[in-house]
Amino acid sequence: MPDSYDFPPRRRPDDPLREIQKIVDQVRDRFAGRGPSGLNPWLIIVIVALVYVLSGVYIVAPDERGIVLRFGRVVREADPGPGYHLPWPVERVIKPSVTQIRKAEFGFRTVDIGPPARYQDVDPEALMLTGDENIVKLQFIVQFKVKTGPTGTTDFLFNVRDPENTVRDAAEAAMREVLGRNDIDNALTEGKEQVQQDAQALLQRILDQYQVGLEVVTVKLQDVGPPDKVSDAFKDVISAQQDKERLINEARGYANDVVPKARGQAAQLLNEAEAYSAAKVQDATGAAQRFSALRQEYEKAKDVTRLRLYLETMEQILPRMNKIILDDVAGKQVVPYLPLDQVIKPKPAEAPKQ
Repeated sequence: MPDSYDFPPRRRPDDPLREIQKIVDQVRDRFAGRGPSGLNPWLIIVIVALVYVLSGVYIVAPDERGIVLRFGRVVREADPGPGYHLPWPVERVIKPSVTQIRKAEFGFRTVDIGPPARYQDVDPEALMLTGDENIVKLQFIVQFKVKTGPTGTTDFLFNVRDPENTVRDAAEAAMREVLGRNDIDNALTEGKEQVQQDAQALLQRILDQYQVGLEVVTVKLQDVGPPDKVSDAFKDVISAQQDKERLINEARGYANDVVPKARGQAAQLLNEAEAYSAAKVQDATGAAQRFSALRQEYEKAKDVTRLRLYLETMEQILPRMNKIILDDVAGKQVVPYLPLDQVIKPKPAEAPKQ
């Protein structure tokens, strides 16, 4: 080996590495406790160990749930608040949000939230087949969140690789199945609410079956109508159906107005007939009783009773007659053809006395 090289190598006064070597030696001496201001190595170890132990402290926010993993395997779920896990690399914590409401759009996409909002149609998702083999254009949204429960968050994170796309596929399949059980008239008119409820229930069953760990908050139909190419024809059909319903309602309203009146009039006639019948029966009964009483009086005094009956009858008949009665003397002094009935104006007939 040449004489110019020895161990440790001596540096030239102008060697740039000389200063670096000097700094390295000073640092090494300080940590070895040989310098005048050297640090205690045990203190450094204690500080590092304390920092390592405290790295296991974690805090779960109110809208989060902590998932503790030990070597990549789930060991427990932690509620909101402070907690502790073994420091890395033994355990670690994942804190996903469990209260956030997520939304998936089907048949359209929001291009700009605005205002005003702008949307873009996605016809491959919107066109669906009904139970009576008609095609409708249906746009809807699905709102969902992480399912509450002891294993809901774990299922959401680890059971399915892509939960949101799984929700999209399951929601589209559920809506197509439900719509395939309904005819087009039901889907376009009064059956929308039932379609929403059935689709939400079916989607929740599918997600529970796959243990996705998601809860369906709502399924809301945004727009249900015919395809654009046959929209005008469908509008005519809907208008005709609405006219039909309107006429049926008007006819029912007229019937509800006329039928009660007719029934009331019929009831009134029946009541009047029953009252007339009762009155006639009572009159006949009274007349029979009066005749029986009169017959008894007649048997007691026939002449007096006969005269009284004659006089009472004449009292009822004569007031209604326009007659002039003359005695024998007056009858001989007047002209027989004189219209005496016009001399005295006839008086109006009075009602017979009871």
